[in-house]
Amino acid sequence: MTVIEVLVLLAVGGIAGFINVLSAGGSMLTLPLLMFLGLPTQVANGTNRVAIILQSTTAVASFKRLGHGNLRVSLHLAVPAVLGALLGAWIATWVADAIFEWVLIIAMIGASIFMLLPQPKLDTNPLTPDRLGPVIYIAMFLIGVYGGFIQVGVGALFLVVLYRMLRIDLRQVNVFKVSIILLYTLPALLIFAVNGQVRWGVGLVLALGNITGAFVAVRVNLSEKGTHWVTWITLIMASAILVRLVAY
Repeated sequence: MTVIEVLVLLAVGGIAGFINVLSAGGSMLTLPLLMFLGLPTQVANGTNRVAIILQSTTAVASFKRLGHGNLRVSLHLAVPAVLGALLGAWIATWVADAIFEWVLIIAMIGASIFMLLPQPKLDTNPLTPDRLGPVIYIAMFLIGVYGGFIQVGVGALFLVVLYRMLRIDLRQVNVFKVSIILLYTLPALLIFAVNGQVRWGVGLVLALGNITGAFVAVRVNLSEKGTHWVTWITLIMASAILVRLVAY
């Protein structure tokens, strides 16, 4: 890696880590970046998980120190997501590059459209295990499949399940989201690593940026300030990347 590549990885990683904790779409920036730096698509997909794991670990630990989180409920939701991620990551290790690139483009467009939709104002309630049922577990399994396969825009799916279906406060959605992502990304990364599709050096440099962004985002998430501007930053950057991807 050149010095410029290291600086770009750190900068984009910082923005992505911040976005991933507060909203969704950080991987819309980091995954294409890894591809633009010359990594094969499957390797870029696997390497991106290194940063996601360390970013999520930072966020989970920070939330815990600040007294937020529910391990019992997180584990209930994570079990089907882990099973789905194993399937999704396995599929991703052998899918053709051309197919994956078009899935990435479609996923980025879909996530961008979802992020433009206004979130309805809902009456929210604390999440307890008794509020979970078969529909939620199936939804978490499908999120795991998607997250294990590509990860891009997975935060939007968590908003559908945790906020719209279970009606959890948006701040708590972010707390649960990072916990579940951490748990299902660990086995997904293992699958990519076993198949030789992880560049650890690149992933760790990217992760340094993600960790910094996640650390700052935790504080912002628990503050009274709105975070709608995060969505617009993501969409502007993602639009530029989409143009580059189509011409890639």
